[in-house]
Amino acid sequence: MKDCQTLQTSLRGIADRARRDPKARFRNVYMLLNEENLRECFRALRKDAAPGVDRVTFGEYERDLDTNIPALVERLKHKRYRARLVRRVNIPKGGGKLRPLGIPVLEDKILQMAVAKVLTAIYEEDFLPLSRGYRPGCDAREASRDWAAKLGGGSYKWVVDADIKGFFEHVDHDWMLEMLEQRIDDKPFLRLIHKWLKAGVLGTDGRVMHPAEGTPQGGAVSPVLANIYLHYALDLWFDRVVRRRSRGQCAMLRYADDFVVAFERQEDAERSLKELPVRLGKFGLELSDEKTRLVRFERGNPSGGNGSFDFLGFQYHWETTRRGRWKVQRRTAGCLRPVAEMGCGFAGAVEHSRQCGADRPAGHRLQCRRVVR
Repeated sequence: MKDCQTLQTSLRGIADRARRDPKARFRNVYMLLNEENLRECFRALRKDAAPGVDRVTFGEYERDLDTNIPALVERLKHKRYRARLVRRVNIPKGGGKLRPLGIPVLEDKILQMAVAKVLTAIYEEDFLPLSRGYRPGCDAREASRDWAAKLGGGSYKWVVDADIKGFFEHVDHDWMLEMLEQRIDDKPFLRLIHKWLKAGVLGTDGRVMHPAEGTPQGGAVSPVLANIYLHYALDLWFDRVVRRRSRGQCAMLRYADDFVVAFERQEDAERSLKELPVRLGKFGLELSDEKTRLVRFERGNPSGGNGSFDFLGFQYHWETTRRGRWKVQRRTAGCLRPVAEMGCGFAGAVEHSRQCGADRPAGHRLQCRRVVR
């Protein structure tokens, strides 16, 4: 596995090809996991990050870096690399509940960061504008402002306020790999991701679990894998099916595993709400019956039945300005901390993971009809 171009140069070449050819499948990306590139990824890790199950810290690994990185590359080269257990911690989330967060060992963090950079270079050319979570140049506050402006500037009257139940616990491994295969034709690279999906989890009670589905939150590769999964499972379906057959305006915003859909016509909203469970169920996902609902959201509230909804840590509602104009306003949702501090859903989990010491990366259409339809 010889050293090649710098990582950033290679990633630019990958992104250029992905943009020029939406059907391109990338080979030999495994070779990018070389000493030079892994050193670069190591230097990008947080020095104060919490250690994994082996308790190896950044400083301890760095003291013998000239031995550790070549040894890791040698294991990769000879297919002797094994994913280590992921240490689970629980972090608080809205409603007094806890969200499980996985902390990989340091070497897995290095590799996950490198893999996440490759995946991001490819899939940033495929992701739709409606996907805003954990992408370069995007943040929750900006997405929230843009969504309020879109609702206020359109003819939308209905909002599907949806919640995916336990998204990260129900990611189907076979579907995840099939989605990745649409753009990646490199078996060693895909096997590496498969090892992380199958990695055991060391619970807070000391027991080791080997999940048949799902992927731990907290690793550097988790955000881009989540975006890839929902790009195929949800985004393309909305763009190619829901949007095209709707008789009125419709728009969707997804931020990681949180999403809302706005419609002009009630019948379009009701049909989408009816079909969403079927679409997501195809990919092993399920809507929360308690948290998923259809909200009337009309300018001027002519029927007197307007509601509000929460998204990205804000509650959205119509109200009049001092000049008597109707405007979509946002206020901090009562059960959530402000998005400037935490966000919600996976957005909040990743921000909290930074506080706990985990790492995340810096910041296509699927040709397989079986996935899109």
